[in-house]
Amino acid sequence: MLALGAVGIVYGDIGTSPLYALRECFTGPHGIAPTPANVMGVLSLIFWSLIIVVSVKYLLFVMRADNRGEGGILALMALAMQRPRGQAHHARPVLITLGIFGAALLYGDGLITPAISVLSAVEGLSVATPVFEPYVIPISLVILALLFLVQRKGTGGIGAVFGPFMCVWFLVLAVLGVKELVHNPAVLWSLSPVHGVHFFIENGWHGFLVLGAVFLVVTGGEALYADMGHFGAGPIKRAWFALVLPSLVLNYLGQGALLLRHAEAARNPFFLLAPDWALYPLVALSTGAAVIASQALISGSFSITRQAMQLGYSPRMEVVHTSAEEMGQIYLPGLNGALLLGVVALVLGFGSSSRLAAAYGIAVTTTMAITTVLAYVVARERWNISRAVALPIAGLFLLVDLSFFGANAVKISDGGWFPLLLALCIFTLMTTWKRGRDILAAKLRASSISLKDLLGSFGDHPPVRVPGTAIFMTGNPEGTPPALLHNLKHNKVLHEQVVLLTIIPEEIPHVVGVERVEVEPLEQGFVRVIARYGFMENPGIPDVLKRCREKGLQFQLMGTSFFLGRETLIPTKKPGMAVWREALFSWMSRNARSATAYFRIPPNRVVELGSQVEL
Repeated sequence: MLALGAVGIVYGDIGTSPLYALRECFTGPHGIAPTPANVMGVLSLIFWSLIIVVSVKYLLFVMRADNRGEGGILALMALAMQRPRGQAHHARPVLITLGIFGAALLYGDGLITPAISVLSAVEGLSVATPVFEPYVIPISLVILALLFLVQRKGTGGIGAVFGPFMCVWFLVLAVLGVKELVHNPAVLWSLSPVHGVHFFIENGWHGFLVLGAVFLVVTGGEALYADMGHFGAGPIKRAWFALVLPSLVLNYLGQGALLLRHAEAARNPFFLLAPDWALYPLVALSTGAAVIASQALISGSFSITRQAMQLGYSPRMEVVHTSAEEMGQIYLPGLNGALLLGVVALVLGFGSSSRLAAAYGIAVTTTMAITTVLAYVVARERWNISRAVALPIAGLFLLVDLSFFGANAVKISDGGWFPLLLALCIFTLMTTWKRGRDILAAKLRASSISLKDLLGSFGDHPPVRVPGTAIFMTGNPEGTPPALLHNLKHNKVLHEQVVLLTIIPEEIPHVVGVERVEVEPLEQGFVRVIARYGFMENPGIPDVLKRCREKGLQFQLMGTSFFLGRETLIPTKKPGMAVWREALFSWMSRNARSATAYFRIPPNRVVELGSQVEL
């Protein structure tokens, strides 16, 4: 059942590439003449791209780098950051920068994939008759709006519907390909890499530029890895080798066979594979598949954003769990709305799938190259693979990645600038948030005092103690929370039991239950609690309190108050960040989800104490 769900969610992007990939090789901005030699060469490049990039690199190599079951470039970055036992942990800025920028690039892919997939499918109507041409964009926008509206149902519920549908889609791809292969079985010789080599020899620089269109057949590889936590590596691999790969290869071969018979079919070889009577049903089926193709990137965007929040690179956002069984199946309402607006703007701005294809690829090729570098670090340091083995393997993958990147780099002026600009903006937001939080934490630590000094200052005049329990949340597991000092300064009282609670995000996806909470009794009714959560988990106060009770901490919830600090941030010209970044950080802080809602604290038990902090 997980493999069936993986077919519906994970392979939608790769599965709809036949709609436009081969067409762009011959009719795109750098299209080449559909001569028999060129057709055989392009088919060879497509086949070996699927084998090297998807089958070998991602499924057999990169997916071994699962961070306790989770995938995606941020999970890979966190895995690469973990030092082997016995070695000191220290920041590795180059790896962090690569990982964060790679994650930022995926958001551009998450916007373009729904737009290009749905547009390509609906454009099939204009193959049947030009009457539909004015309605392609309105129909596409309606379909995309409906797709984003059903996201609240969750990937599990969506996958239950999408899985069987995509199985039918892949079988139809195979049948269409076989139907044409029967007429021209000689196209099977294109599976030899010799044809790909001859293609480059004969076409030189032009042949290299065609790689930018060939790359469209593997654009879903990074999303495949990012969605690993939703279904697991095993089901994803079984679905690929048993169904997806054979169906794709057969369809591309069928399109190639059609081009060998009728070169003019290059204008839209996929839809021209179908007989006239099947064209409208095929448009309907491909539209459904294109909608599903968008799901892999949308689900991946949700996962990456949740990881970024837990690793400290994104403000708090609302996270809705949509499955009781799979923790990775989530829905982020705010991000979902932002993606919808972005996709609508792309469809209206570019207007056709061919123009979008020019913008497609540059972001994904960059992310794939970054993934190769991070996976090499993991192979050397986590798997203890020798340099003599790991370097040639990673070098081969990087050579392929950089070749695709070079072929796509010429698209920057034709639209490739959009995903790069979007990635740069998101990268700036993520790094600004991380840097701002670090500066704020340092400022609060500097203005705080140690708990030992605070308790010693009570001396012969301890503060008045009142009944009940006070829980002070603090990001510093050693000092005194600023909210506690403000409470003493203004209210001049302490509760009988004072709990200092710190929630620490770990660089692993999940923390086992026995390691989740530490309870340390201190002097004079003080208790320090440290709760640890992985970057794929949502920390919640109800869970923390339950585990505290199990460890012997007694309290009555109705007699418990939660004290939170609320800082008003003031940008200054002092050393730290540029003033504009400080202003940006302040704006992000004001719009972040409140700690009360994010940590699921009972709202009628919360007291917020404000302070001003100069950045």
